[in-house]
Amino acid sequence: MSAEEPFDDRRRHTLLFLDQIRDFSPVFLDTEIDATALTAHRAAAREQGLRRSVVAYIVHAAARVLAAHPDANTSIRGRLEPAVVRHAATSAKVTLDKRLDGRRVVLATVIPEPEHTGLAGIQDHLDQAIAADPDTDPRFAAVRDLRALPGPQARERFRAAADRLDLRPALTGTFSVTSLGHRAVDGFHSVGGTTLTLGVGRITDRPVVRDGRIAVAPVLRLSLAFDHRVIDGAEAADILTETKDLLEAGPL
Repeated sequence: MSAEEPFDDRRRHTLLFLDQIRDFSPVFLDTEIDATALTAHRAAAREQGLRRSVVAYIVHAAARVLAAHPDANTSIRGRLEPAVVRHAATSAKVTLDKRLDGRRVVLATVIPEPEHTGLAGIQDHLDQAIAADPDTDPRFAAVRDLRALPGPQARERFRAAADRLDLRPALTGTFSVTSLGHRAVDGFHSVGGTTLTLGVGRITDRPVVRDGRIAVAPVLRLSLAFDHRVIDGAEAADILTETKDLLEAGPL
């Protein structure tokens, strides 16, 4: 028989997060994006020695779209007497594949006001977060602190922070972007604890119709999970479509 063992405290932050988002009422949408303009822009940047990740483009486009949809740039708390806060600016939570004390874990970084930061600034923030060591870097100190606390105290601290709607932009972002597109994953649906979560798959060549003819183009599948307590499907569909349109038109 397999022996039981205690839960790995290096993943405690994930366990607490999943417990906290139980109230979330998710609905899932998805679309396909013709990534021709996006991949061309990435290639041109690469020739100039610049790194541009697909996630940076998604954050850049989605932040500008969400800024025009204030009802969706919102945080909610509670069931019987829910409270809602509309945030003045967006902030993007991006998940990261990291190692904490040798254990592979998911962590996150929050990019403040990406609608004003620009693509280069978004990429710089992501690069710094990717390079940061979770065992020592100050930006991951809260995760290390949770791990050091006894279980009940860690849960109490996490819930107290999560209940502060005014802190959500800095702690969890006003929208989330999460990607598994570096592997052979076409579609990816996730709940990031924010009203909107964009799931990013890989870019791969697929048949598309252009001017009545079949052609081959790089295609990106993009999903959107939205909290139905906050917005309805029509507005979520608008947000996903407008994000798709920006990405297909090419970065500004």
